[in-house]
Amino acid sequence: MKVNIYYGGRGLIDDPTQYVLKKMTEVLEELRATVTRYNIFEQKSGIAMLANTLKDADAVILAVSVEWFGIGGMMQQFLDSCWLYADKNKLKRLFMFPVVVSTTAGEHEALFTLVKAWETLGGFTAPGITAYVENNVDFENNEAYKKLIEKKAEDVYRTISQKMAVFPSSYNPDANAGHTAATSIELTPQESEQLSIYVSDDTFVEQQKKDVEELSQLYKGFLAQDEEADRYEFIKEFKNAFIAPEDDFNATYLIRMTDTSRALVIEISGKTLNCKYGTAEKPDVTATTNRETINTITKGRATFQGAFMSSKITCKGDFKLLRKFDQMFRFE
Repeated sequence: MKVNIYYGGRGLIDDPTQYVLKKMTEVLEELRATVTRYNIFEQKSGIAMLANTLKDADAVILAVSVEWFGIGGMMQQFLDSCWLYADKNKLKRLFMFPVVVSTTAGEHEALFTLVKAWETLGGFTAPGITAYVENNVDFENNEAYKKLIEKKAEDVYRTISQKMAVFPSSYNPDANAGHTAATSIELTPQESEQLSIYVSDDTFVEQQKKDVEELSQLYKGFLAQDEEADRYEFIKEFKNAFIAPEDDFNATYLIRMTDTSRALVIEISGKTLNCKYGTAEKPDVTATTNRETINTITKGRATFQGAFMSSKITCKGDFKLLRKFDQMFRFE
């Protein structure tokens, strides 16, 4: 997977856009994507040639810094060169993720300009990052913002690797060419009419909400009983599936399950496995998912990496250790 980043700022040290791109690059490279960054301000005499660099890319990130108005002249020149010189057939299969960081007003207008320009070129657009930064030091030291940036980088990786479908636009009516179309539910005219009656009936809708709430509370009660009865749930499965690594491997995985109050701790030290419920002070990988996903993995119907790619598991920590997880646990 190859991701090209085109930075349209002036390259200032205190430009918060540089920080966002650095964090996104780190995550993408940890996921084994090849990231190539082009600073447009360094290519002033050859901006027209930058359009040729799109040929080998699977996706692009267009990043701009709004200092007073709009996307800036250098990014505009790059988009002009794409219109004049880029391979239009290639653009029709290329995702663009916008990154707009503003130190003044106007980040949303700049985002709209990037999206409209790329769709006019015929490409696909996906949600990116839009932010207003008043103080770049506070922004870079904010852990919540850091996690948001890392999560967006993971979404970029998933979107590209899974070739996610997008809705067609007036600029690109064939948007789903080469992409997986969403499956729709086919209804007969009678079923459609009956469904519309139900949806328009406020009493029916309210009753449905109450029923769902009651079932939810009942389900939570069952989960609480299961937690008490199955204190060692999944531990046996992990121990039976463990394949000791050949090298001197040490890692701690913490798996939080959102629909229970427990967290599964998997400690690997050489060829020794310790699996328990509890907490870990400094886990190398922290995963968040639900009980059903872990059950699916331990029954051999999915892999840890596959669940992560499908967004059923979110992770933070060392992504290299995340990839090694499936090598050490082989569930039948």
